[in-house]
Amino acid sequence: MHEAPIARPVRSLTAVTNRLLHRGSPYEMEIAEINGVPTRVWRNADPTLRTALERSPSYGDAPALVYGDERLGHADFYRHAATMAHRMASEYRIGKGDRVALALRNYPEWVIAYYAAAALGAILVPLNAWWTASELEYGLSDSGSSLLVADGERIAALGEAPRRLGIPVIAVRTPDPLPEGARAWRDVLGEVAEDVRLPDADLAPDDPANIFYTSGTTGRPKGAVGSHRNMVSNHLSADYARMRTLMRLGLDMGDAQAFLEAVSSPVVLCAVPLFHTTGAQSVMHPTLAKGGALVLMYKWDPEEALRLIERERVAAITAVPAMIAQMLASPRLGEHDLTSLMTLASGGAPAPPALVSRARAGLHDLMLGQGYGLTESSATATVNGGSDYLLRPDSAGLPVAVVDVRIVGAGGEELPPGEVGEVWINGPGIVHGYWNRPEATAAAFTDGWLHTGDLGRLDEDGFLYIVDRAKDMIIRGGENVYCAEVEAAVHEHPAVAEVAVVGVPHEVYGEEVGAVVRALPGSALAEEDLRAFLDGRLAAFKIPAHIRIAEGDLPRNAAGKLLKNRVKRDHGWLEEAGGAPASG
Repeated sequence: MHEAPIARPVRSLTAVTNRLLHRGSPYEMEIAEINGVPTRVWRNADPTLRTALERSPSYGDAPALVYGDERLGHADFYRHAATMAHRMASEYRIGKGDRVALALRNYPEWVIAYYAAAALGAILVPLNAWWTASELEYGLSDSGSSLLVADGERIAALGEAPRRLGIPVIAVRTPDPLPEGARAWRDVLGEVAEDVRLPDADLAPDDPANIFYTSGTTGRPKGAVGSHRNMVSNHLSADYARMRTLMRLGLDMGDAQAFLEAVSSPVVLCAVPLFHTTGAQSVMHPTLAKGGALVLMYKWDPEEALRLIERERVAAITAVPAMIAQMLASPRLGEHDLTSLMTLASGGAPAPPALVSRARAGLHDLMLGQGYGLTESSATATVNGGSDYLLRPDSAGLPVAVVDVRIVGAGGEELPPGEVGEVWINGPGIVHGYWNRPEATAAAFTDGWLHTGDLGRLDEDGFLYIVDRAKDMIIRGGENVYCAEVEAAVHEHPAVAEVAVVGVPHEVYGEEVGAVVRALPGSALAEEDLRAFLDGRLAAFKIPAHIRIAEGDLPRNAAGKLLKNRVKRDHGWLEEAGGAPASG
């Protein structure tokens, strides 16, 4: 296929914004006090996750969850969640403020357990299913979880840890015999009554709803504490961004609203893990909140994704750029009927501008977009879609109306358009801080503003451009890998004197993990031995794919800080402007 001409916006951003944000609009805003800070919020957003769940029966038998040949309609989804909420409350004494950990693949039970616990006022703790046993145990211990919902792989990996921590386990899709302290999901759930209703609970928008773990440059995962408001804001933010895109192209508000209502119950492919904020907050909740169907994938496979798009008539996908690139590169792309696909969006990692051209050449005309956000901003902060994205494929987009973006200089001053500084974000998605980490919270949040650690700039129209990512972070296929954590693990090897971990450009994953290591004098160190040493200490995606054994000292500045750009350049890993590694 050839690329179609780009339809340029016919309305200014100011004109569209004025039409969307008037009093009485679905996107009307108001001011709410969040932790003592006046914050713009969506007036018409659901107050809590429970509110959204309680709306599910109104969608009747329309599919809510699709997994393989399994289907669960919205009314049944509500009944299953309400029943499990009763079981959690009565049999496990789960109530407001208790932590419930989830450690499993993208199964329907993940979604049901999430909403069941959230409806009780419990705090969900989604654990990275790719973590090692020690990392999973750390998440359970650090969060103080009272209940674990886990699948067979995670139960086997954890071994005796839940019993040692005194945490009961609800086992999902796990064959008998179960370990001591575990009960099968089906046995806990029991009979699902037709007239079941959620247990009573007193919830408020800013009550904590989840702890999503993220890492910092210290290498120790930190739990970002998100609220119900954080989560539910994504629904209206996503709709607002779509309306803005359609009206920029010339549609009146009524026509754009009618178009969105016509596709308001879309079939969405959930290709990313639910334990990520992108999966849970940008994909799962907005889909279910509007009566859509969430098509779950056990794991990413581009051929299976193409098959599911055709079979389920998928209308929208949000995936990391590596997934989209793999799907577009499939030799069977043209063999599938993909005409149902209306929206293809990327998130979780920066999308290379070349991906836009490949998508436009390889697929029929559809709406392309990407978003920018962090775990600490509860996913959506800026969105770039439609013609704006085609014209500015290197931009992270415009903030949604309830979000402010500020570029801050080294002295804390706000910088004018065009100048590069740290990106700060303010809005209803900003989490309340880090679980039991007051110092880390104070360092990352100022009066409701999140210091992202990313370097960026704003243009004259307010579009955000990320020019560098958070310090010492690698994004491998959408998975965050923090250099300090990997360096600490490498340093545990008895033959290692010093190590620098950096990102190595990769066509599919965006980056892979690279390590330059100097051995102690008189010690022998081989790449294979180091990888074997790290196996089990780090998740597989964090183990360096590229290892160089250095003969001399690694480059440092006068203060003793590693010069990582020098390390990259010396080993041919420095990405040039064109996207390829430097030679040499």
